[in-house]
Amino acid sequence: MQLLRSSIVLRWMLAALGVVITLSICQELARPTTTDLISTGTAEATLRRAVPILLAGLGGIWAERAGVVNIGLEGMMVLGTWFGAWGALEFGPWWGLVIGVTGGALGGLLHAVATVGFGVDHIVSGVAVNILAPAMARFLSGEVFAERSGGGITQSPRVDSVGNLDLPFLSGGDLLGWGTPDLLSWFVDKNWLLISDIAAVLSGITNSLSWASLIALTLIPLSVFILWRTPFGLRIRASGEHPVAADSLGVSVYQMKFIAVVVSGALAGFGGAFIAIEQTGVYREGQVQGRGFIGLATVIFGNWQPVGALLGSLLFGFADALQLRDRTAVHALLLLVGAALVALALRALMRGKHSSAAILVCASAAVLWWYAATEEVAGELPPITPHLVTLLVLVFATSRLRMPAANGLRYRRGQE
Repeated sequence: MQLLRSSIVLRWMLAALGVVITLSICQELARPTTTDLISTGTAEATLRRAVPILLAGLGGIWAERAGVVNIGLEGMMVLGTWFGAWGALEFGPWWGLVIGVTGGALGGLLHAVATVGFGVDHIVSGVAVNILAPAMARFLSGEVFAERSGGGITQSPRVDSVGNLDLPFLSGGDLLGWGTPDLLSWFVDKNWLLISDIAAVLSGITNSLSWASLIALTLIPLSVFILWRTPFGLRIRASGEHPVAADSLGVSVYQMKFIAVVVSGALAGFGGAFIAIEQTGVYREGQVQGRGFIGLATVIFGNWQPVGALLGSLLFGFADALQLRDRTAVHALLLLVGAALVALALRALMRGKHSSAAILVCASAAVLWWYAATEEVAGELPPITPHLVTLLVLVFATSRLRMPAANGLRYRRGQE
């Protein structure tokens, strides 16, 4: 078992290295047009923007592994933003995170009572949470924030961050105390192909790393361990796969579903509190901007696995970070898409799927022509790119995606 886990970790490390190598090559081919496709700033912005989506995705996995579709993640994140900002104002940023998590958990509890307790359709209940949460946040803002300096009915006063973590000598500091750069920055400044790019990525994800981001990342292995390595996690997954069989073996299916949905709301609330406290430093109405729905997409994209949700959230975060930092870097991504289509064409050809290979070759030629004939892409394309990728995954990888068998089904004890 230990050997299997080691091989899985090695495989993911090699996959991450492959992505960095590919981006590095694309950036070199696109020079001097862009230098921001893979850089310290891009890596830092990607991680910061991926964390709320990751937390929403983890929340969706917890709920759906127990058989409850939580389309109310968006509303639970909204509750997390408001309660997180209020808690940070009243008691400090750390308590703000805790209170934001509690606010999201209350939204999850409401969803659990409706779906698990009363058997309400999961989609209907989730939509109700998404409608109720913004209305509640506006009402509370009018009662609390409007009376404070810098606040109003749609926003809170400024709140403090929980602080950042810098690794001595490695990133974010002076290597020798004489004005020399830290170790990773030294490698970045050398402009060595691949080596400097790897150092830039490592510097971006370790330099001024938020404590909240670090906690969010630790929730990935923690979720894997709880859901797949403990009897408690087995009971939750059994409740989402075959609740009748689980009930016959003495599992309290209702209790497992309740716990999973409340945990799901707590994780979404953490994501909302992260947005208010770490990303923007203020609560603003509408600042979640659909991240709950994007997190739900990463659940499907990642095949209901925490690591898959991480990869999906990084994809969304990367596209978001690029459009904010450098639009020419988005144009350079067309090279990456063209190369990926060529690789898929070769794979299809090796499997004897000649018609699919021909279609992929034509698509690759069209993308590469697009890159050569233009200097930038339309501003509307980068925000929807991750959504297009998710749709492509759903279209071409349906046979490999497997959601829990009883996901979204109404369960009543004693009924088949």
